[in-house]
Order: sequence, then structure tokens, then C-alpha cells
Amino acid sequence: MDQPKLWTKDFFSVSLTNFFLYFIHYLLIASITVFTVDKFHASASMSGLAAGIFIIGMFFGRLYSGKYIEIIGRKKMLFAGIIFSIITILLYFTVTNLSILLLVRFLHGIGFGIASTATGTIVANVIPDKRRGEGTGYYALSTTIASAVGPFVGIFINQYLGFKMNFVVCTVLIVISFLFALFLKVPKVEINKEQLNSMKGFKLSNFFEPKALPISIVSIFIGATYSSILSFLNTYAQQINLVDVASFFFIVYAIATLVSRPYTGRLFDNKGENYVVYPSLIIFAIGFLIISQVHHGSMLLLSAVFIGIGYGSFIPSAQAIAVKVAPRNRMGLATSTFFMFADFGAGFGPFLIGFLIPVLGFTKLYIMMAIVVLAATVLYYFVHGRNKGNVTSLQEETSR
Repeated sequence: MDQPKLWTKDFFSVSLTNFFLYFIHYLLIASITVFTVDKFHASASMSGLAAGIFIIGMFFGRLYSGKYIEIIGRKKMLFAGIIFSIITILLYFTVTNLSILLLVRFLHGIGFGIASTATGTIVANVIPDKRRGEGTGYYALSTTIASAVGPFVGIFINQYLGFKMNFVVCTVLIVISFLFALFLKVPKVEINKEQLNSMKGFKLSNFFEPKALPISIVSIFIGATYSSILSFLNTYAQQINLVDVASFFFIVYAIATLVSRPYTGRLFDNKGENYVVYPSLIIFAIGFLIISQVHHGSMLLLSAVFIGIGYGSFIPSAQAIAVKVAPRNRMGLATSTFFMFADFGAGFGPFLIGFLIPVLGFTKLYIMMAIVVLAATVLYYFVHGRNKGNVTSLQEETSR
């Protein structure tokens, strides 16, 4: 039996649009903490807030877009998010103090949240049901590659060209993202009168998809733990004199994810989510244990392999679960629900971790992160794994 086609023009276009959006996000979030310390002499917790407040803005952007995306239209919502992002990126050039920087980061996060929710919803409709895990995994590579290239470029620019050049690069990238979005052909989702009425009013179910909540709750803890690497790896590397090696951490992370993703995506579709989620979280925890004991460059890059396979496999699998369990007319809401919770963890993570670093030090901090990941594995079992570890049949998918 022939597999339905996955690699279409629209799949490529939405993936590339998403790639440039996330490229900007990771370029700035990996370098903004160093900038706030060097430029404004900020504390560890405030520099963490400068990184994390962007993700809090994303939370509010997703909250709005999840509710209205099917009413306004997916492509219109995508354009609105990108245009708002263009405006806020230009505002970075006006930053003169920490307060203004925090405000601009928050506004940029809102624009990014709207745009990235739209791309996630559009691709969920583009991917064939029978290739849900595989397609979501390949789409998530646009984020993974951006998470590798973005920090590398950001740190490089910081060291050799000055931080303001990051804003120039981000301006160019957001325009490129807009151009790829123009090529997207997004089919209109038909919403009947009953569904439209159910979306009106102020109800929690209009902002969150209840069926996506269990896996989304797990993602809070995974997002928070990963933020300890994303926001503070460069600071940790400076402390252990491995800054040059650290610049390649996310490159190795991306390669590990790229190599493992085709296998984990097919495993998800053929065997079920439990066959991917449990090993991914355990491997992620091992990565934290390795990074906590780093004494030389090879160990740091080895930890990148484990973290790339673990975290890089969990996130697209969790996103696929959130979409799979939701009704078709609430795909956008399921997507925004999942990422809102993941963003919440990643947004508050750097701020809270900034308080822990002076108390624990990086070694004990990363051991604690491994423990949190293992606790999240147990939580996954109770909220989803023990009940819904089987692949949803095509009949179940089409009956929603």
C-alpha cells in the first residue's frame, strides 16, 4: 500500500518559514544573557529574565492565536504574526536600557508566538494522518536546525562583530521568513455554526484544548530543564574554560537529532508514542548527568549527543500526541495549548534557574535537572502513557 505524500511544496514552505522564525529566536536567546551582563551589568536572574520574558510573550501570543486562528484564518494569522515580529525586531535598535530591552523582548515574543502557532497548525493539516509522527518529526527539524545554527551565529557575532549586528541579521531573516510564507497555499477549514458558537465567549475551553493538557503538562518540566542549557550554557562554558567548544554544542546537538529523527518518527507511527517518549526522556536525563561532570571538550560534546537525541525526539512526539488526541477543528487550539505549556516552562525556567546557580553551582544544578526529567517520565506514565500508548487508528482519526 502506497504511503501518502509528505514532501509537498506546502510542507517545504511552512517548514522554511518556521525555520527562519526559530533561527531568530535561538540566535537572540542564546546571546541575550551575555549582552545584558556586558551592556547593563545585570545579575544572573535578570539576564535569565531577559532571555525568558520573550517566551512569556510567546505564551500570550499563543493564547490569542489558539482561540482565533480558525476564525480569522491560518494564513492571515501567520502574516499578522510575522509583520508584528518585523516591527518588534526593528525596535531592538532603539534599546538604551534594560527596561526597554525587556519590553521589546516581551513584544517580540507575542509576535513570534502568533506566527509559530500558525505554522504549527498549518503543518498539522498538511501532514497525512498515516505519517503524523514522521511528518511532525521532520517538520520539527526546522526548529532543531535553527536551535543549532542560531546560537552558533549569535555567539559568533557577539565575539567578532558586536551584539547590534545580531539585530541586522534578524531583520534580514524575518523578511526571508515572510517571503516563504507567501508561497503557502492553506486550505480553509470549514467551521459549522455550532462549532463557531462554541468558540465564542470567555471559556477556558476556548483558550486550551482539554485533551492536549496531559502531555502539555509534562512539557512544562521538559521545557524548563532544557532552558538551563539554552540560556546558561555559554556562562557555564566560560566558567570551565570551554567557550570555543561550547560554540559547537548546538551543532552536535542538531546532528544527533537529524540522525535519530527519521527512526523515531517511524517508530512513533508504527509502534506508538510510548516507544519513543520513554527512551527519549531517559536519554535526555543521561545527557544532563554527563554535562554535570564535564571536565573537557569531548564530554561536553558527548552530552550534546544525548540531549539532542532525548530532547529532540520528545518535543515533536509530544506535539504529535497533542494534535492526535484533539478534534480536527481544534488542531490550532491543541497546537497552541502544547506550546503554551512548553513555553511557560522555558520562559520561567531561566529566571528560576538564575536564582539556583549561585546556591547550587552548575554541577549540582544539572544533576537536579536530570532528576526533574526522570520525575517527568513518571508523570508522563500517569497522565498519558499507561492509557494512550497505542497508535490511533486511521478510523479513529477520521471519525473526529
